[in-house]
Amino acid sequence: MKKFKIILLAAIIALTGNVTFAQTMSMEKTVTVGGAPMYPSKNIVENAVNSKDHTTLVAAVKAAGLVETLEGPGPFTVFAPTNEAFNKLPAGTVDNLVKPENKATLTHILTYHVVAGKWSSADLMKMIKDGNGKATLTTVAGGKLWVMMKGKRIVIKDEKGGLAYITIKDVNQSNGVIHVIDNVLMPN
Repeated sequence: MKKFKIILLAAIIALTGNVTFAQTMSMEKTVTVGGAPMYPSKNIVENAVNSKDHTTLVAAVKAAGLVETLEGPGPFTVFAPTNEAFNKLPAGTVDNLVKPENKATLTHILTYHVVAGKWSSADLMKMIKDGNGKATLTTVAGGKLWVMMKGKRIVIKDEKGGLAYITIKDVNQSNGVIHVIDNVLMPN
């Protein structure tokens, strides 16, 4: 049935010569994050602002002045902590980090969640296998993250020894991929 729909859509495009935006969006393979579809044709910021589970992350990205960067061509792999992940931090941490005087620290923490390139979960698992159970990633902040498997799940270890599990993988974007994680990663 899916193949038939694609062929039918291709025939319509060929006959009419155009496709509306709504039609294009309905053709995309989306993943739902925070109650909203994440469209592969949109960039990281355009999608993230629609996730009700990432309002803290979006506010932090805005406070750090990283919106333009994450709307750029990339590609980027973003390990995106949920609101619940931010809530696990000590009380007042997020409120303190988004203050203008803490912009450099906030930027460092957020860019520690970003790796250059588009790394799917399959890519990460291959790197883990090739690394005999562990792979090292260098973040755009210049720090290190270690990825490994715990059962069938990918887990990320930060420089302070904290662990975050990927809870939703392979959320493709026009400029990279997002993997939703359950803890905030902390650099040294």
